[in-house]
Amino acid sequence: MATVRYTKADWIAQVDIQTLDDGKFQGVVVIAHKSGSVCDESQHIADTISDTPKDALDEAKALAHRILDDL
Repeated sequence: MATVRYTKADWIAQVDIQTLDDGKFQGVVVIAHKSGSVCDESQHIADTISDTPKDALDEAKALAHRILDDL
C-alpha cells in the first residue's frame, strides 16, 4: 500500500519506497488516471538511491510533485 497519496483533477500519485537488495532504498511513484471505470497506471522510479527510507520517500514525493505539475 502507498505511503503517501496526492491528487490533481483526475490524476492520482501514490508514493512509496522499495528496499533494494543491498539494503538501500529507492522511491517509487505510481501515477493513475481515472476515466470512468478504466484506470491507466504508470510507474516511475526516483533516480536517487538513498541510505534511509525517509530520504527515499522525500525523493519520491518530489518526483510525484514534478509529474503532477507536468500534467
